[in-house]
Amino acid sequence: MTILIVDDDESILTTLRVLLKSEGMSCIACRSPAEAVAAARREACQLALVDLNYVEDTTSGKEGLALIASLREVIEDLPIIAMTGWGTIGIAVEAMQRGAVDFVEKPWENNRLLSTIRTQLALRAAQGRERKLTAENALLRQQGSGGKLISRSAEMDQLLSMARRVAQSAMPILITGENGTGKSLLASYIHQHSSRATAPFISVNMGAISESTFESEMFGHTKGAYTDAKSERVGRVELADQGTLFLDEIANLPLTQQAKILRLLEERSYEKLGSSFTKHASVRFISATNANLDSLVAERNFRQDLLYRLNGVTLNMPALRQRREDILLLAEGFLQRACQHYNSPARAFSAGARAALENYAWPGNIRELQHVVERSVLLAQQAQIGEHDLQLDTRAAPVQSTDDEFDGMTLRHAEVALIRRSLARHDGNAAVAAKELGISRSALYRRLGKREPV
Repeated sequence: MTILIVDDDESILTTLRVLLKSEGMSCIACRSPAEAVAAARREACQLALVDLNYVEDTTSGKEGLALIASLREVIEDLPIIAMTGWGTIGIAVEAMQRGAVDFVEKPWENNRLLSTIRTQLALRAAQGRERKLTAENALLRQQGSGGKLISRSAEMDQLLSMARRVAQSAMPILITGENGTGKSLLASYIHQHSSRATAPFISVNMGAISESTFESEMFGHTKGAYTDAKSERVGRVELADQGTLFLDEIANLPLTQQAKILRLLEERSYEKLGSSFTKHASVRFISATNANLDSLVAERNFRQDLLYRLNGVTLNMPALRQRREDILLLAEGFLQRACQHYNSPARAFSAGARAALENYAWPGNIRELQHVVERSVLLAQQAQIGEHDLQLDTRAAPVQSTDDEFDGMTLRHAEVALIRRSLARHDGNAAVAAKELGISRSALYRRLGKREPV
């Protein structure tokens, strides 16, 4: 806690230093208004004790009143307590009008002065928390409530198990994967399983911030930092204090801004735009990308030292085609949610629709699946959603029969994919599908992990 003291009497400065030090507060002592303004620009002060009379005269308080106004311009929310040995009601009122929060006459009573200082410090802290909470709530409304991870596939079980383990550390995490796979949901999942779960989770789309507003968005700005900065702004880094900062689409970060993020990762420090105060960030960093960062490094479009800082642990989010057991589970969840929002008779998928969902390639991953389900709910005219309601463009994105189809699949999952494709071709007829595949109907159900109907 740093207190700025301004008085031209060295004995006053010494007395206040001793008093405040005994309360665990540090001091910056200045003997003139000019020296005080310079110190306020240079140091992070939480409160100022300001004498009203200096060289010009010893009674009018003009220099002190001007100093209060100047300090207010430098640090908008700085609590200023005015001090004078020539106190009058008129000067007290004017000091408050200029921005002082209280008025103390010399000689002061120590306990009263300390009580006033503690009260103003507590009030400033509460106002800071309120501003931060307001900004957090506005950002969360902008980002939306999001969703939750749904899975039963072996691939996702393994990934989530690893995510829970690394969540307990402070190590930066890089999440890779195609667009629409749910990287932001995995980042939120990690936050929820970390020791910072009760603190904010702040997500930033690095590709959506223009270079001209980058510093203001990330680090905040002071009042007057630029022409339109009419009030102080809390940046995303400060909002994430004690919590998690999620840097989505990190590959889209321009080279000119990568050094600033690197410094944040290395030193956990930053400055608000328009301020020289160094702030410290206690945040957990998670980043995500669908790009190949190693290739971008080789092309000199991404800093190698930044990549090394980001990928303490790398988690790869599998594509939806690599976790086919989850397709219907996810689709059912989206269906329930869509039925709550739209006036539609649709409540379930037909057998044909279920087979079509399971056998489609899903190039747009979970995001595409959600869109398809919501659209089908709007189009459906009956209680069951039919295959035609899905409007899947099987010509543009069928399950390919090339060697690449089973990339990333285990043998078991490749078998399941082949069986489901055959079932879809034969309208769910297990006997015909089994004959085509050269296995018994019992073996077909056994490989699907289902009990054979009797």
